[in-house]
Amino acid sequence: MSALPTPPTAALEARFESLTLARLDAVLAVEQRAYSHPWTRGNFTDALASGYQAQVLMAGDHLLGYFVAMLGVEEVHLLNITVAPEYQRQGWARMLLDALAVWSRGRGAQWLWLEVRTSNLRAHGIYLAYGFRRVGERKRYYPADHGQREDAVVMSFAL
Repeated sequence: MSALPTPPTAALEARFESLTLARLDAVLAVEQRAYSHPWTRGNFTDALASGYQAQVLMAGDHLLGYFVAMLGVEEVHLLNITVAPEYQRQGWARMLLDALAVWSRGRGAQWLWLEVRTSNLRAHGIYLAYGFRRVGERKRYYPADHGQREDAVVMSFAL
């Protein structure tokens, strides 16, 4: 799957598909471009082996984004949501969140939960605009540069 050249936004007809091992190389390529501390192949294969909900958002052969979520008792924990850098700021994150919310409601979940790096202000804005609320903090939750750790903001969304 090629990420470039980027087709015009108006030309995109998006569809959801299951994230499978066959798509993992493309997902990992996006993950590497999107984050300073990306998920590893092992993180994704463990999530798939555990039966977590994992979807990719495609437009033709272009990978727009993906999410991985874990179903709990009346709640879903969003573990990873990513829009490919070349498709950011086009509304695809909201579409991914909408799909996750629909899937979650269909499984009887009452809440969506997530953690986000304190430094990821753009993601904070997306989640707040969607309706998530800050409910707590996890100290030293994420790996950071030079062996350091970064705090996470815990957010929830009532379904």
